[in-house]
Amino acid sequence: MYSKLKKKYPKFLILIGVFLCISCQNDNDFNFEEEADIPCNGAICDMLIAEEIILNPTGYAPLSAIIALETNESIQVDISIAGVNGTDSNVVHQFSETGTTLDIPIHGLYPDYENTVTLSFFNTNGLKLGEKSYVIKTDPLITDLPQISIDTAERNLMDNGMNLVNYFGYDQRLTLFRPFIFDSYGDIRWYLNFENHPILSALDYDNGPEQLANGNLYFADQSTNAIYEIDLFGTILNTWGISGYKFHHEVFEKPNGNFLVTVDKNGKNTIEDYIIEIDRQSKEIVVEWDLNASLDNTRMALTSNTQDWIHVNAINYDETDNTIIVSGRTQGVIKLNNNNEVVWIMGSHSDWNTSGNGIALSQFLLQPLDALGVPITDQAVLNGDENHPDFEWNWFQHATKVLPNGNIILFDNGGADRNFSTTDLYSRAVEFKIEHGTIQQVWDYGKERGLEIYSRIVSDVDYLENQDHILMSSGAIVSGTQPVGKLIEIDMSDHNVIFEATITPPTAHNDQITFHRTGRISLYNN
Repeated sequence: MYSKLKKKYPKFLILIGVFLCISCQNDNDFNFEEEADIPCNGAICDMLIAEEIILNPTGYAPLSAIIALETNESIQVDISIAGVNGTDSNVVHQFSETGTTLDIPIHGLYPDYENTVTLSFFNTNGLKLGEKSYVIKTDPLITDLPQISIDTAERNLMDNGMNLVNYFGYDQRLTLFRPFIFDSYGDIRWYLNFENHPILSALDYDNGPEQLANGNLYFADQSTNAIYEIDLFGTILNTWGISGYKFHHEVFEKPNGNFLVTVDKNGKNTIEDYIIEIDRQSKEIVVEWDLNASLDNTRMALTSNTQDWIHVNAINYDETDNTIIVSGRTQGVIKLNNNNEVVWIMGSHSDWNTSGNGIALSQFLLQPLDALGVPITDQAVLNGDENHPDFEWNWFQHATKVLPNGNIILFDNGGADRNFSTTDLYSRAVEFKIEHGTIQQVWDYGKERGLEIYSRIVSDVDYLENQDHILMSSGAIVSGTQPVGKLIEIDMSDHNVIFEATITPPTAHNDQITFHRTGRISLYNN
């Protein structure tokens, strides 16, 4: 077993060996098994041949461990990590794998704590063979992780899982992007620290990691210009290059496993205005969307920056018609087909002329409807100069996504340029229904909170399908005494806040950003 782990995590096990030898020279000799073990019960006690606890096996995941087991019969294992806030803070998981040599991944440990991890053992027929508990002592958190306060928590109503934060970690030396996961009590239960990684030490993931369909995490990195698939130990499992382009903002996994990537194209005078699709298996680029051709890169209604004229910050996929949904911060939201043809444009009707390939764009502008489904004809509302009681356009939006019902949800950042000039600063999570060339606002939350959750840049919104909740996250709130981020779970049926957490970094990135995106995920996906 040791040789198996040494092959997978060679550097760490060498360090463990050195540590143990040094400890043995001290007055209080260190016996790993005596310190870690709590006596077992049941038949499993006689079946265990060897066992070993390896904390942070890669060196990048300080709150994760492996319990390596060898038995004389094939077994299956369940785990339970004892929570400090009662049973609902426990981490439990049932592994389907069976065998006589098992490496059990342990995720969700508390920092600076003697964690009790209990393994329950079963034979291949499901008969329980007994239990054994282990104590795993962890180090304190690194100092540049944030403080988390829980403002609201109706835990019996919350959607399952913990909160993944794509943190823009910062210390006095440099920006160190460190994703972390915290539970409903505000305790950080997992994080990655790539500071000493041979490839990702300068990690710059922008929007940040998301969870793949297979349960692993993935992100693209601006510093190495590649896409990575990793496990929760921080092990790189796969990588995809982006030759001829430069990554920015987001990579999105399509249902077929391919990746949509927001990119700059090398050699062009404009930036953040191309999208590519990378085949998951061949790693080749199979589709390119040039937004200079499909849209009008001279439209300056919301920007004066002729180089970064659209600032694409999100990409999503609509499998009902094989189209992509593009969020261009300074243009609007655009649906495109695989031939780079516009299907519709969501945004203020002001100043849409002719695309780069000679197509009149005004024909694709969506017609807003009021709450009764009647077309809104007020030109001031259509152009975005004024709001309608039932409808507001999206302004400088982020995190545009397709819901299971086909509607579009997004984080409407707003700002001083909402309606082209306003002092009414607020951000919203908002859902739009789009069909037959019309758009209707069917749900929103946030305007009533004003500056309290206003984030001019970055930020996220997700749909939690199990409970019909929204997870809204304002990543750069600067209206208070210091920059913070907020993560809010909202019941869509009654706008009730189910959960709210305030995340306060010791120093915000660029004096304003705490995180770009968040998500609700499970530490164990299968």
